[in-house]
Amino acid sequence: MEKPVRANDLLKGMLAIVVASFLWGTTGTAAQFAPQISPLAIGAFAMGIGGVLLCLSARKSLVEDARILLAKPLTFLFGSACVAIYPLAFYSAMRLSGVAIGTVVSIASAPLFAALLEYFLSKRPVSLKWFISFIFGALGIGLLTMGKAEGALELSAPNNNQIFGVTLGLIAGLTYAGYSWAAKQHIDTGANSKSAMAGLFGCAALVLLPSLWFTGQNLFANAIHTSVSLYMAVVPMFLGYLLFGYGLRTTEASKATLITLIEPLVATLFAIFLIGEVFKPVGWVGMTLVSLCLFIQSVRLPFLSKRYGRKAAA
Repeated sequence: MEKPVRANDLLKGMLAIVVASFLWGTTGTAAQFAPQISPLAIGAFAMGIGGVLLCLSARKSLVEDARILLAKPLTFLFGSACVAIYPLAFYSAMRLSGVAIGTVVSIASAPLFAALLEYFLSKRPVSLKWFISFIFGALGIGLLTMGKAEGALELSAPNNNQIFGVTLGLIAGLTYAGYSWAAKQHIDTGANSKSAMAGLFGCAALVLLPSLWFTGQNLFANAIHTSVSLYMAVVPMFLGYLLFGYGLRTTEASKATLITLIEPLVATLFAIFLIGEVFKPVGWVGMTLVSLCLFIQSVRLPFLSKRYGRKAAA
């Protein structure tokens, strides 16, 4: 049986995921200051160095929880592979299809993939509350895309590249959901949240960092490139995933990835106020729907607490 989660702990966990999503939402804007860096390089460096920092910060708990993590080797390897693939697919999707569309496809598809993983692998039914939130969130993200479409055209490539970019965005969404699910499995079996995230990211770093030999020529070409690279590794990746792991202690993976729909919302606001993109009124409607999605997830609604096929435990 699952341990009951106190309302205060649940709120702290959700707040940690919201803050992590806010930090992740800054990555698209930060990357615009260093367009000469390969998306493969910036993804590998940010996630790889972030993984090393996570391992260093969790070194004691990693030693203590190593047996728990390795007790599910397939889950651990699956999660690590997802961590390694995600940044390469995500940053390439943004470069090929534009920041707005690449971010939206990657993040908006993740909750659906997470729910499918939980349903088929963890046998966890989907709640009515999650389903209604997903509808509002998906509609809101779609309107956000329409609202930013003109601003994103400058960064969009030809049709064939854009289709490839959207495909990579879906792969990013699947792998994002995959490592979230894997981390949650390890946490639920007794691993510390720091250990779970550090283990997956540290293993992925063994693949990501060596790849910089082929792609990382411009990472430190000048002061701006160096600042962007270090910022992406330390703030959104290290600190963001530290917070995300903390939130997963009390939050299901499908719900956590749904809350992270705030990321494209934050990315859009940064694009408006820092980059100067023009935003259509329909985009503001999208923002409202995403906010409604987050509100539904943040408050207790008894009439939405039932799960399909059975009632949730009281």
